[in-house]
Amino acid sequence: MRIAVDAMGGDKGPRATVAGAASAVIEDPQIDIQLFGPKALLEDEISRLPRPLVAAASHLHLCDAPDVIAADMRASQALRSGGRSSMARMLESVAAGDAAVGVSPGNTGALMALSRRALGMVPGVPRPAISTAIPTRDDGRCYLLDLGANVDVSAERLVDFALMGDIMARHVDGLVAPRIALLNVGVESTKGSAVVQDADAMLRQQPGLNYLGFIEGDGVFAGEADVVVCDGFVGNVLLKASEGLAKMLVRRVQATFEAHWGSRLVGLLARPALKRLKSELDPVRYNGASLLGLAGIVIKSHGSCDAQGFHYALRRASQEVRRDLPSRLHAELDHRRLARTRTR
Repeated sequence: MRIAVDAMGGDKGPRATVAGAASAVIEDPQIDIQLFGPKALLEDEISRLPRPLVAAASHLHLCDAPDVIAADMRASQALRSGGRSSMARMLESVAAGDAAVGVSPGNTGALMALSRRALGMVPGVPRPAISTAIPTRDDGRCYLLDLGANVDVSAERLVDFALMGDIMARHVDGLVAPRIALLNVGVESTKGSAVVQDADAMLRQQPGLNYLGFIEGDGVFAGEADVVVCDGFVGNVLLKASEGLAKMLVRRVQATFEAHWGSRLVGLLARPALKRLKSELDPVRYNGASLLGLAGIVIKSHGSCDAQGFHYALRRASQEVRRDLPSRLHAELDHRRLARTRTR
């Protein structure tokens, strides 16, 4: 499997992406990775790989791309002048079939626009939605979408998100009937905006969808649903707030145990449990968001992630290739459209 990587888009530059790519190869030697960026910089980073990762170098293929999409560049500008960028050339590789999936930690708006132009959309889906898994109670997880691609959405778009999330949960996690819910300010039928109310009514008419109705924010982390649907503004705020809360809780617990000698002794005894808690709450484990609805596979990595976080994004990319999500989305959404046509 070949994965194309925009090595230049993240906050930490190519150091994190190159090291994360090498780490992913060590874990799964069946993958090859194309690294897009200024060739001299990438060669330098490969030469700096620590000894445990050096063996991965033969699986890392450098593809020169002299330009970089800046974090503050507008999507329209990226479309006009970003053709020589690491992001655009990474997507060209996916579009040409040279790579099975593209991964970028770069500018989200630019990635959305360039991905749509390079790869096109699954028929019937006007815009991609960003989705990722978040941890829930009892070591579970829930897919949340949209996470920022579509800030102002219609009820019809929320229904599209629900259908795509249902397909993802069934084919990636093997759930027979994923529980679908709409994020709202209350679970009562009278709560929420007109858009959310309309989407609720439409989802209740979808055959074969295990739709539960409304869910509040605390229900997301309680594991009450497998797929939670919302607009991109709300989803992005919820995701970033949960990541910040998780980090704050871990720091508070560590600070409590380090406060004085008695608590430090208790902390030593509790160290295995604390290590497990930190691992379970660490947002890095869930890095790698899908751009659902594209005719190809593109994964958005967190821009601030380190090498370990980028490793997880690459793991997510290989999972989606093996599940062939775009083809499944195309087939199942087309089947639903045909079914609706026959019943009219």
